[in-house]
Amino acid sequence: MKITELEPKQLWANFASLNEVPRPSKKEEKVIAFMVAFGKSLGLDTYQDETGNVIIKKPASAGMENRKTVVLQSHLDMVHQKNNDTVFDFSTEGIKMLVDGDWVRADGTTLGADNGIGVASIMAILQSKDIAHPAIEALFTIDEETGMTGAKGLKGGLLS
Repeated sequence: MKITELEPKQLWANFASLNEVPRPSKKEEKVIAFMVAFGKSLGLDTYQDETGNVIIKKPASAGMENRKTVVLQSHLDMVHQKNNDTVFDFSTEGIKMLVDGDWVRADGTTLGADNGIGVASIMAILQSKDIAHPAIEALFTIDEETGMTGAKGLKGGLLS
């Protein structure tokens, strides 16, 4: 079975796409560009703050405009560890994912599910056209694994 055949399909497709992008801590330039392009491809208000965090804002669906804004957050970087016998460069290579029975795992490296599955989930919510929702502000922070740089550098006033 392929990753993209798992349910919910959009979630796993997003996770697979995200894992194609190198995203080790302190070297998030490629995943930042990926997320900015993702938000803009949906026609959503998307920007990168001075720290490197990505913020994507989705307006409320019809009838939900008077509800409080929901903020969703996940971090873009991942723990980059590999098996001793694995040749892999986290700065240039995407994660090779496998379905192994009931498990999704990586081939010789960490999977990137912390917090890639959170990023993929938020991406699916932003893509959805059939979930009624208040305004959504998605915050994707950088360098959580080694310094909390994105969270610490977030300036007040960028989110509701």
